Amino acid sequence: MAQSDDMLNDDDYPAYTMGRAAEIVGASQDFLRRLDEEKLIIPFRSGGGHRRYSRYQLRLAARAREMVDQGTALEAACRIIVLEDQLEEALRLNRDHECRQPTDAT
Repeated sequence: MAQSDDMLNDDDYPAYTMGRAAEIVGASQDFLRRLDEEKLIIPFRSGGGHRRYSRYQLRLAARAREMVDQGTALEAACRIIVLEDQLEEALRLNRDHECRQPTDAT
C-alpha cells in the first residue's frame, strides 16, 4: 500500500487522463495536444498509447493557459515557461552549491 501512496504524492506520477487533465486545467484537450506539439509538456503514454499527465505537467499547462488567456501567443508562452523553469532550477542548484561550501571563519 505504501507504494501507491508514494505514487499519489509524487508530482511526476502520470495520474491524470487527458480528459481529466483538461478539466483540471480549464482548457480543451486540443490545447493540451498543442502543448505537446510545442514540447512544453510531453505526456506519458499508457500501454494503450493514451496520454497521461502528472501534477507538475498540469501546473505548467495551467500557467500556459493563463498566459494565452492574457493574450500571449502560445509559442511565446511555452518558451517563457521553459525559461522560467530553467531559471528556477539554476537558482535551486546555486543555493544547494552555496550551502555545501565551507564558511570562511577568519
